[in-house]
Amino acid sequence: MSEEQEAGKAREAGKAEEAGKAGEAGEARETTSATSTARPLRRDAELNRRRILRAGREVFAVRGLQATLNDVAHHAGLGVGTVYRKYPDKQALAEAVYAEELDEIAAMALEARDADDAFGALADFLEEALARAAHNRGLRELMRRGTVEGAGLTRARQAITAHCERLVARARTEGALREGVTEADLAPIAAMIDAVMALPAERPSQLWRRYLVIVLDGLRTRPGQVELPGP
Repeated sequence: MSEEQEAGKAREAGKAEEAGKAGEAGEARETTSATSTARPLRRDAELNRRRILRAGREVFAVRGLQATLNDVAHHAGLGVGTVYRKYPDKQALAEAVYAEELDEIAAMALEARDADDAFGALADFLEEALARAAHNRGLRELMRRGTVEGAGLTRARQAITAHCERLVARARTEGALREGVTEADLAPIAAMIDAVMALPAERPSQLWRRYLVIVLDGLRTRPGQVELPGP
């Protein structure tokens, strides 16, 4: 079934749910005031929103961005109409899920930016951010293709970039970072490690960490290094 057909069925299900809820609301108004019912309804709506976001994180992490809103609704234990009322399409839900995810990575970059040992903090940040991606298929797909866009994602990406620029500049000033390395090198490094993550291995986490150590060793300054070619 196509995403469009699925969305149509979900909208019909949502209308049916709304009709049922309207009848229930009519009965409720006979016994209680609108003010007293509004508060629990708002609480329920917020709880449902959090359930949907949590389910979206878990489903996209395992199945990637090709997972459907039906998959998320089933995982959340909610009706598909409820999910579509909160998020009209998969793009909207994926944006909300990964804006939160990237905000958390931005917070990690901010903490690293202000650490005493800039190069050590840069290495730790790369390892921690990549460890999140290693267990999140959807996040790796977002890193590769950037098919999900939105204001929240743009804001988080800009924050990560700004913090990394400052961190790289500090590592360079401290004399620990190899001459010629810039913040623009971080995204290709992440892409290289992502490619290693996709390789078959008995111990996948050890494999990508092995190559990250090799890369980080190449980023550290030492006497007699060959000058890096321009980007």
